[in-house]
Amino acid sequence: MNAKVNISNRAGASFPVRRMNFDFNNVPEYWMNGSVGLTHFMTALSALFPAGEKFFIDSVRTVRHHPMIKENQELQKEISAFIGQEAMHTHEHIGFNASAQKYGHDIATLEAKTDTVIQTFRKIFVKLSKPVGITQEMIDLTATTALEHFTATIASELLRNEYIQELMTDKTMATMWAWHAVEENEHKAVAYDVFEGVFGQGLKAYALRTSSLTMAMVVLFITQSYFVARLLKQDQQLNLASLKDIYTYAYSPSKGVIYGMGKEMLAYFKLGFHPNDLDTVDLLTTWKAKLGF
Repeated sequence: MNAKVNISNRAGASFPVRRMNFDFNNVPEYWMNGSVGLTHFMTALSALFPAGEKFFIDSVRTVRHHPMIKENQELQKEISAFIGQEAMHTHEHIGFNASAQKYGHDIATLEAKTDTVIQTFRKIFVKLSKPVGITQEMIDLTATTALEHFTATIASELLRNEYIQELMTDKTMATMWAWHAVEENEHKAVAYDVFEGVFGQGLKAYALRTSSLTMAMVVLFITQSYFVARLLKQDQQLNLASLKDIYTYAYSPSKGVIYGMGKEMLAYFKLGFHPNDLDTVDLLTTWKAKLGF
């Protein structure tokens, strides 16, 4: 472990809040196997997190005292721990993004653009949905529920895919992503349980959550791909070699992290789906032991 860890579970939730305090000062510019393309692919993901995690926190916090769930003490404990973990993810990704910025990669602009994308689309979606009685709070919570499914799914793939793990040659970054991946799976059901507690399991709730996932994935893919292209272009590395590395790492059927997510992503469209249907208990046990948690 190359970070000081302070673990708190004062909320009494089923998972703790870990304060990691990574030191990114010695992380190489191209920390992922020396590859420009792979490093920028992951940096583009990291640029999404500060504004994205804040959106998740705000969305859940806004409805945590809804009459349907405010007396559910177990869920309230989970919400508190969820907020704590997401706040720590924000803190550490801000730290890494700042370290990448020092190499001349304009991550600050991408962080600001992420917030612009979030605010723009949440306003568009609520305007389109208002005639059928869908509120801003509903839009925000369903988007959070959908995106939490994405983050938990890509996280479990990172923890399973040994090819990807071998490419994370910098110990600090490998540990940071593994820690984040573990915690995304620890709290993967919280936003979903809040959503079901507030909106139930009926046809309207099903249509809302599945359409939200579809739209969120389109927006996410376009935004992250634009970020990757922008970073590569600024670095004068927008070329076939970089794009080939990214394709193999992310999209190839044999090794790709995005390709490997397909089955679990589609599970979200099942009637009666719940995040805990995707069992990661043994996977997390293994990785928590590796990380010394």
